[in-house]
Amino acid sequence: MNPSLDQIWQWLETVPDPEIPVISVVDLGIVREVEWQGDTLEIAVTPTYSGCPATTVISADIELALRRNGIKNIAINQQLAPPWTTDWLSDTGRKKLQKYGIAPPQSSGAPQNCPQCQSADLEKISQFGSTPCKALWRCKTCLEPFDYFKCH
Repeated sequence: MNPSLDQIWQWLETVPDPEIPVISVVDLGIVREVEWQGDTLEIAVTPTYSGCPATTVISADIELALRRNGIKNIAINQQLAPPWTTDWLSDTGRKKLQKYGIAPPQSSGAPQNCPQCQSADLEKISQFGSTPCKALWRCKTCLEPFDYFKCH
């Protein structure tokens, strides 16, 4: 008998994003669909952006987590449409990003406050941060630089 989809989603919630290990691939919103097709578990994954270098690692980590839990037949498929959006981040994921020191995406396209001291007195240092999906900002109050997860 196949494990329930609820159980599988729970296992997937333990798989961290390789670039931001504090957030799971489920909280990131990139695991789009999980379903049984006979005895094969099919998983649709949408990368955060086309050409994301972590996509291969994410698929391997998902497969490893599922195999550790006894799933033998796994098909992981990239689903490029619709493209991933930061709207798919869970509320839990947004809180984890903030606590980790990464400002979560805002509809305004800019962080609301510093993830370190909560000041709203901020400046953009660079549109490009530690990864292509982040920008580098600095707080003018505590002077700490921080990553901002770009909206898209």
